[in-house]
This record gives sequence, structure tokens and C-alpha cells, in this order.
Amino acid sequence: MITILVCAWRPSAQAEPIPVRHVQGTVHGFLELCSADGQVLASGDSVQVVHGTQVTSHTLFTFKDGSVDDETTVVSQSRTFHLITDHHIQKGPFFPHPMDVLIDTRSGQVTIRSTGKDGKEEVKTDHLVLPTDLANGMVPFVVENLRPDAPETKVSMLVATPKPRMVKLAISSSGDETFSVAGSPRKASHYEIKIELGGVAGVVAPVIGKAPPNIQLWIIGGQAPTFVREQGPIYAEGPMMTIQQVGPVWPDSPKSGS
Repeated sequence: MITILVCAWRPSAQAEPIPVRHVQGTVHGFLELCSADGQVLASGDSVQVVHGTQVTSHTLFTFKDGSVDDETTVVSQSRTFHLITDHHIQKGPFFPHPMDVLIDTRSGQVTIRSTGKDGKEEVKTDHLVLPTDLANGMVPFVVENLRPDAPETKVSMLVATPKPRMVKLAISSSGDETFSVAGSPRKASHYEIKIELGGVAGVVAPVIGKAPPNIQLWIIGGQAPTFVREQGPIYAEGPMMTIQQVGPVWPDSPKSGS
């Protein structure tokens, strides 16, 4: 979903993958991406397919200006969630710095394609020791599987700035909030995600006003937890955006006799 692009690298020796409490299944959902003032900027599809213990999740946003935010994530869900690959592409006029990032945890290879100042494509490949709790492309999975009484959960995320860097996401519960579906009240669990830069960057960023804002995420709990809403920037130093589920809208039926 939301991409967090910040800078810092601090490998963690205490990385622990998230246990699978709710097995992911096959699903096709519809999303919209809105600006802070409620203007719809992009429509999206979220398609999830399961083969054995492997989940492939594909989320595609198509913007009105022709831009694209396209992410495909492959995850293993055998006892714990483990990222296999994540391929995230952002391109088009909406993005100040278009990016194409491919993470392969099996080889530890991270490939970043970007556009240089001269307009030419630049390709950089790094081999890294990636933590077992790497959560790129699977933050909703993580939150949906947290225990309600967990005070705080931390996972790792690799970001491109444009070089690969590692940050920590500190996820904590903010209680329940009420929303409605077709006029019927429902409750969603609200989670706040703080991006911990660590090191010197973590000390300096708040001073110079560059500390990334916290991400807000809402899920419906119960036997089949599911993502319903998220708020945060989708690129480095970008404006706050809202991603949420939407239902189909049908054209009015023709009036009889017309």
C-alpha cells in the first residue's frame, strides 16, 4: 500500500517475523486514493491469489493524470509471514522521483531503477543481508495478524532514497473507531505506525523538520480481519493521502416508458 521513502540504515539483530494468526486467502478489492481535501486522484484494484503457502498480492493504482503506482508482493505464510519478493513501481507526472524497486530476499538482491538528471535510466543493484521481519508490501498482513493486546510491534522496511536503506516501523493500537456501511454502524481498529530512522538521521530529522509523519491504518477485526483505510504520504516528503476500500457504483436504471 503506502510507500515510505526516508533515509537511514540500521540493521536489526532482533528481527522476528510475524506469526500467522489469520491465513490470507484469494480476494479482489476496489480502492480509491484521495488527497487531503477529499479529491479522488486514482482508482485502484487489489488482487490477492494463494497457491499453497504462498500469497501473491498485486495492488495497482491508475491516476487521472496517467501516473501509475504498481506493487506486486509475494509472501510465504507458513507459521510466520516471510517476504519473498516485492516489486514496486511509481511512474508518471504525479511522482517527482519515479522509481522501480525490486527486492528478492532469497538472493538478498535489491535492484533500483531510476531516472537520472540527464533523463537516462540508472540501474543500481546491491546485495544485502535482509532481516527476517522485512515488511515491504505486506504491512496490512502484519497489522491484521497482531494480537489485540500487543502494546507495540516493530518490523523492518527497506526504502529507496535512492540507495537502499533500512528503517523500523513501530506499530501500536489507537483503539476502535466507528464508521458505517450502507448506513449500518461498524467498528474498525485504528493503528498508528511510527517510522524510526535510527542513528544520526533519527536525531537530526526532527530538528530540521524532515521527520516523516506517522502512518494511520484501520482494519476490521474478527474472524477475517481486513484492511479498510490508510492515511499517509505515498512518496518521500509527499502530501498526506488516504487509501480506502470502495464499492462499485452502477449507472441509474432507465426509467420505464422513457
